[in-house]
Amino acid sequence: MPLAVSDIIGAMFTGLIEEVGTVASVKNAKQSHKLRITSSELIKELKVGDSIAVSGVCLTAVSVDRASFEADLAQETLYRTSFSRIRAGALVNLELPMRANARLGGHIVQGHVDGTGKFLSLDAIAEGQDSWLRIEVPHGLEKYVIAKGSLSVEGISLTVAKIAGQEVTIAVIPHTAEATNLKSLRPGDPVNLEVDVIAKYVEKMIAGKTIVPTEQSSLTIEKLVREGF
Repeated sequence: MPLAVSDIIGAMFTGLIEEVGTVASVKNAKQSHKLRITSSELIKELKVGDSIAVSGVCLTAVSVDRASFEADLAQETLYRTSFSRIRAGALVNLELPMRANARLGGHIVQGHVDGTGKFLSLDAIAEGQDSWLRIEVPHGLEKYVIAKGSLSVEGISLTVAKIAGQEVTIAVIPHTAEATNLKSLRPGDPVNLEVDVIAKYVEKMIAGKTIVPTEQSSLTIEKLVREGF
């Protein structure tokens, strides 16, 4: 039987949150943790073995029932993500992988966290309904963040308004504030960050470490410069 396109490309997300779930339990084990999350909508489509982005982290559902699913968290995942603070009752952003024939409404999000930032504040903008989200990105990650560029925060596809040193400011519309876990965060909380994957590919190519042999690709540094990279 031929493979579907989705079987070939693997899981990819857009950063458009489909549901906010609640952590039902966190079970500790020697080698890994088990995270159970309640869901009312996405659970209808989820089955064992499926990928699902949980606050920007691509996880695999290892058990599914009518109202919740369970996923394993390796020590590496705990170390590199905001799940180090996860507790029962915490709100998490949920997104199923993008279908191969669907529109890319946000930006390419792999569910591979590049680092954890620090939530600073979510403040209402004077004389408006929008809010300013302020986060501090870890040292070394700020070079991939640019004004008007894309940044995934807790799995949410957001556009950077400005960056000063390691502090990033993002304008958040009311829908995003209400339909995600942002409103549940407190100053100092760690947040999962994934930078635009294109920036990392461009950096590697400019450094002279070609992704694929030149004869197999028409992508060159000159072409990237002409296109504005």
